[in-house]
Amino acid sequence: MELARKLAILADAAKYDASCASSGSERRNSRAGGLGSTTGSGICHSYTPDGRCVSLLKLLLTNYCTFDCLYCVNRVSSNVPRARFTVREVVDLTLDFYRRNYIEGLFLSSGIIRNPDYTMEQVVAVARSLRVEHGFKGYIHLKTIPEASPELVEEAGRHADRISINIELPRPADLAALAPEKNLDRISGLMGRVRRRIEAGRPRATERVAPPAFAPAGQSTQMVVGATAATDADVLQRADSLYRQHRLKRVYYSAFSPIPEASSKLPLIAPPLVREHRLYQADWLLRFYGFAVDDLVDPLAPQLRLDVDPKHAWALRHPAQFPVDVRRAPRELLLRVPGLGVRNVDRLLAIRRWSRVTSADLARLRVSLPKVLPFVILADHRPRLVGVPAPAPVAPRAEQLELFGAVVQGEL
Repeated sequence: MELARKLAILADAAKYDASCASSGSERRNSRAGGLGSTTGSGICHSYTPDGRCVSLLKLLLTNYCTFDCLYCVNRVSSNVPRARFTVREVVDLTLDFYRRNYIEGLFLSSGIIRNPDYTMEQVVAVARSLRVEHGFKGYIHLKTIPEASPELVEEAGRHADRISINIELPRPADLAALAPEKNLDRISGLMGRVRRRIEAGRPRATERVAPPAFAPAGQSTQMVVGATAATDADVLQRADSLYRQHRLKRVYYSAFSPIPEASSKLPLIAPPLVREHRLYQADWLLRFYGFAVDDLVDPLAPQLRLDVDPKHAWALRHPAQFPVDVRRAPRELLLRVPGLGVRNVDRLLAIRRWSRVTSADLARLRVSLPKVLPFVILADHRPRLVGVPAPAPVAPRAEQLELFGAVVQGEL
């Protein structure tokens, strides 16, 4: 098969994997003969759901797969065109694309061929060739396989900036029904081993010689949303558990996309994309704003609202917390005001040390005034309480009209 045809098939097959990004690595070209850097920029860019701009060559080594995950277009029972790269072809494509300034690095995954160890060895061989033989200093993200031997995962982490394993579905019962070859305990076990190895590879102030770096950009995973009856509460509970237990760098969410010749166990239509967007927003609140899963969803309302963002929805459910006095409120409470982000909250805390915070200050910070003003008290602003009618206008008294006329005529 021609290389261009392989590239078309395997790049398209990789589009369903959302868990690729190039943040968190500082690999630099520190010696003569090295090629690339994770801090450079290319000209063909893609945008991650949180707005960062990256350019990665995103490929599957092959879309042949012995697994039969029903939600996957590359499952063994799927009738799709198949292709397979050699290790040398992926290496040459990566170097050629980098030299042309098309990419900043490589995101490489693969279907399971022969057995997990054989597949993992092929994936690692690509990274090994790029790093050792060609001195490649660009970004490399490798997908790992839970059943692969620890020695192969260890080598993958030495060559890759980030490694990941997709958990795919939040509940064990869903995996058993749609991906019987996958096991949540095995996936969790691999994540635990990777976490411990990442922590062991971090330099410590008490050590004179830094240990060999292992996946310095951390590990990530992905969950498919809408392929089963799992609620947003199920998804966020699983994500929160992964962040706490395995210290994942990111959990990515991918809205289920109907595939050809799909199983009757799958829904006929895709979930609204705004649901995926709301999950990313809720994920951000869990990681950076001090929210708990129970703040965002509960047993009586396990789905995130689609019409407003999760923080705004929380504010509407807790009217007793508002309005917040920006001049006195603690940082934790300011972070719960709709429309205020972490950076602007820190700026407001600095401003209020030296002057009164006004609506003009918010405007200079470029916050959305219509979104913020109903929930805050400022030096020049106090919102009307929700549900309380505005006071009726009072007719001016005769002496007030007479005084106003005197001012207009310049007598006072």
